[in-house]
Amino acid sequence: MSNLTTAIKVKNLSFYYTTSKVIEGISLDVYKNQVTAIIGPSGCGKSTFIKTLNRISELEGKVKVEGSIELFGQNIHDPRVNINRLRREIGMVFQKPNPFPMTIYENVAYGIRISGKCPKAELDETVEYALKGAALWDEVKDKLNTSALGLSGGQQQRLCIARALAVKPKVLLMDEPCSALDPIATMKVEELIHSLRADLTIAIVTHNMQQATRVSDFTAFFSTDESRIGQMIEFGATGQIFRNPLDKRTYDYVSGRFG
Repeated sequence: MSNLTTAIKVKNLSFYYTTSKVIEGISLDVYKNQVTAIIGPSGCGKSTFIKTLNRISELEGKVKVEGSIELFGQNIHDPRVNINRLRREIGMVFQKPNPFPMTIYENVAYGIRISGKCPKAELDETVEYALKGAALWDEVKDKLNTSALGLSGGQQQRLCIARALAVKPKVLLMDEPCSALDPIATMKVEELIHSLRADLTIAIVTHNMQQATRVSDFTAFFSTDESRIGQMIEFGATGQIFRNPLDKRTYDYVSGRFG
């Protein structure tokens, strides 16, 4: 790991919704141009954890964060941090596709438009770049002005990925992006993840152990303690986590003994 660059450094992170502690004491590095899978049983704080990485968790009510999160050395909770810029640099794709009720083109252009003025020619180029990046261009290039709601579920999810790519993020967070998709659409998203790692750092939450082994370079296993607070049990190269885990709880989970 010594030759890898850390994109996001998490140190001793604990997170509370109001006064209820959800995750505790998490420390790990998310490496640049690598895919990091977050696995673990339901309720262990996986989704909460990745939503802390671009502070989108703060949209869910009164929260408290302890510890630190750095994006390429910058503390994301520094008062000088522009939170809108942070969320452009760390994009997110959610469990269920959430296209806006507008055209395919406008879905992809949305983030660029709210960031400021952009000449039409440049906007066109960026929309094409993002759709190609999401492996969707060939399927929609002749119907950019039709409603995004007419796309299939798998196409809608890739459109949401294109929307995130359009603002040229440094990191892409994916919260179970394939859980609502059929096997063929899932395969396309997984192929997309492989191609995007050349330009992006990716963190993906998944319940699918086979998917974690297929797409990720590193894996973090989360579970809960006796008080049901989420903790990271083990982190390492994906091959090591699945073939030779150091903690019996990790072994029990990845071998299907619980969870």
